[in-house]
Amino acid sequence: MARYIRHACAFCTLLLAALLVNAARVQLVQAGDYTGNPANRRAAIARYQQPRGDILVDGKPVTGSVDTHEQLRYERTYQDGPLYAPMTGFASQSYGTTFLEHSEDGVLSGADPMLAPLPLWNDLTRGLEPGGNVVTTLSRAAQEAAYRGLGGRKGAVAAVDPSTGRILALVTSPSYDPAQLSGNAESVASAWARLNGDPDKPMLNRAVRQTYPPGSTFKVVTAAAALDAGVVTDPDARTDSPDPYRLPGTRTTLTNEADGCVDTSLRDAFEWSCNTVFAKLGVDVGVRDMTATAEAFGFNDGGVRVPFSVAPSTFDSHVDNAQLALSSIGQYNTRATPLQMAMVAAAVADDGRLHTPYLVERTTRHGGETVAGSGTHPVRQVMHPYTAEQLKELMTGVVREGTGTRAAIPGAIVGGKTGTAQHGVGNTGLPYAWFVSWAQDQDAVEPAVAVAVVVEDASADRGEISGGGDAAPIARDVMRAVLGR
Repeated sequence: MARYIRHACAFCTLLLAALLVNAARVQLVQAGDYTGNPANRRAAIARYQQPRGDILVDGKPVTGSVDTHEQLRYERTYQDGPLYAPMTGFASQSYGTTFLEHSEDGVLSGADPMLAPLPLWNDLTRGLEPGGNVVTTLSRAAQEAAYRGLGGRKGAVAAVDPSTGRILALVTSPSYDPAQLSGNAESVASAWARLNGDPDKPMLNRAVRQTYPPGSTFKVVTAAAALDAGVVTDPDARTDSPDPYRLPGTRTTLTNEADGCVDTSLRDAFEWSCNTVFAKLGVDVGVRDMTATAEAFGFNDGGVRVPFSVAPSTFDSHVDNAQLALSSIGQYNTRATPLQMAMVAAAVADDGRLHTPYLVERTTRHGGETVAGSGTHPVRQVMHPYTAEQLKELMTGVVREGTGTRAAIPGAIVGGKTGTAQHGVGNTGLPYAWFVSWAQDQDAVEPAVAVAVVVEDASADRGEISGGGDAAPIARDVMRAVLGR
């Protein structure tokens, strides 16, 4: 009898071992498959069982969470949702996450191992820490000034700190309230359908995901290339620039909105935005050096992240001379995001140095302890410092006595460049009004802000003047907000 008992005990022991091995296999080896199975709602239920961490602007949260007492318990809320939507994105129980809500989801949801005092234990238990917070670089005053300036018109504003790369404003218009997409009720599905079907595309982040022909604001890049390459050695010397200018190898002629552009100096051509002068300068510089300068500013770079991805701005390097002439005045295939053009202005302001833009200053635990800082951000010398100094003089001339006088700020040094970009079949669409600029207090050592503004539905009676009339006042208000004026 004892022998049978021993056999039964051994058999039970084997069964118990098999059960333990299988449980370990399910919990450790196959856990990911079960967790990722769409039919398994446990992960979603656990995810929404606690409040989400917050996104902060100027140290104050612009997001929150509300207890619905439903199975998916906590829904996302937003303060001034349309104002900050291009930065926050949305966190939806039905449609996932976008922008900072997506790129920083691990911290905000509490899933990031860095939030836990014992990360390995959390990996084993698959538990969530309280959601952490994301501290942004945005300036509330600059953001509000940009949003107010656009006033519902289609367009975007991007502003950065030239000496660090910190993004100070990121605004797109028209916008939407991300709170409309937070839950999983029928109203959420209705809002999703309405927003996606809206021809004005309120969910499109025009500041970083939409590229436009930059028009004459690109002449900053062309001037930098001409000065660096030695094609222009004296900004006040007369150039060999006919008006009209016949595009090389074609019968097509290029003209100007302004008068007096024949053989005018780089300084006067920049202040009054003479297309013929800059088209010919681009051809004289050549496609290789024009491309190299554009890429030094950030064009053709598909890897920019802030931390969410930014649409690449483009300068076509496979062009003939006629196409190069048009590319050099921001037309043909040249395309840029507002953030990219803010980077162009920032590089000029900071002695030719370009700091990689970033939006997250640091992430913290729920209690406020820092988890990670912003890290190091690459800096590259875009142009010779003396070239940057010459460009600063050219840009201040635009604001002092050229097409950008409406951007002037008493007591501050302001440089700018207007632009109007033609688009549509046969250039029949309303031109895009552009303005790029930078500003600093008169007694300051470093520039405080660089701004790019584009207004899609601007009135444009006289080409280049449109950028000074429609976009420059918006840039001025953003710069004033940063300067505290």
